[in-house]
Amino acid sequence: MPETLESGVLNAFSVDVEDYFHVEALASAIDRSSWSSLEYRAEASTNRLLELLHAEGVHATFFVLGWIARRSPGLVRAIHAAGHEVACHGLTHQMVTRQTPEQFRAETLESKNLLEDAAGVPVRGYRAATYSITRKSLWALDVLAELGFDYDSSIFPIRHDLYGIPDAPRFRYRPPGLNLLEVPVTTVEFLGQRLPCGGGGYFRLLPYSLFRSAIRRVNTTDGEAAVFYCHPWEIDPGQPHVAGLSLKSRFRHYTNLSKMESRLRQLLRDFRWGRMDEVFVSG
Repeated sequence: MPETLESGVLNAFSVDVEDYFHVEALASAIDRSSWSSLEYRAEASTNRLLELLHAEGVHATFFVLGWIARRSPGLVRAIHAAGHEVACHGLTHQMVTRQTPEQFRAETLESKNLLEDAAGVPVRGYRAATYSITRKSLWALDVLAELGFDYDSSIFPIRHDLYGIPDAPRFRYRPPGLNLLEVPVTTVEFLGQRLPCGGGGYFRLLPYSLFRSAIRRVNTTDGEAAVFYCHPWEIDPGQPHVAGLSLKSRFRHYTNLSKMESRLRQLLRDFRWGRMDEVFVSG
């Protein structure tokens, strides 16, 4: 096994399983009613991630969209059979801030049931589409606790135009009055600023050496496990290019897709990784 940069820190590797047309950055150009008629690529790209994780001997947590579970229950079974954790990413990739509590509860329960029926195991973890549990939608945590989830990973403690609670705790905590653990995606503090270093577009856009240094800082200076996330579409440079996007959306979605798989392989070798439940949830 390659020598790791850190001694003994087990970090959490996670995958948000959705297709390219589910992404919020493309929502202005792709109507939800057209999803079922578009080229479906999530199953093939998720299988590529499964092969990559198997080759590096890593088990991860897969937050699977209910829409994907309904279309590909065999994929959910394959994720579980390979030793990974199956967790919930909602049903239709609708941002929580655009749902009523009743809609959120119904969609989340339906997705949880789809995943549990396919995998045959309880689903313990949840992550909202586009990290959309914000100050305006903190009521969602009560719903998640009511539905029996053990942990949530939806609050991103940064400032962002689409999501985030900038002054939320950086590391795992229990929201007051709830039997639910909140596990934020990782940030690093540098020169008084809180910066994202948990994956996604940040991982594709920043130099790998900078990203590696940030996770190393979290492991050594903060003494905490990092939470990393990626998406199957990020290792799929052959996906269709959607017309009508803003320059910012094109930049966020398509930059460095061809480099993502090799960067992930290096990341898997440079640090120790495990499932979210393995790292953060006992029992």
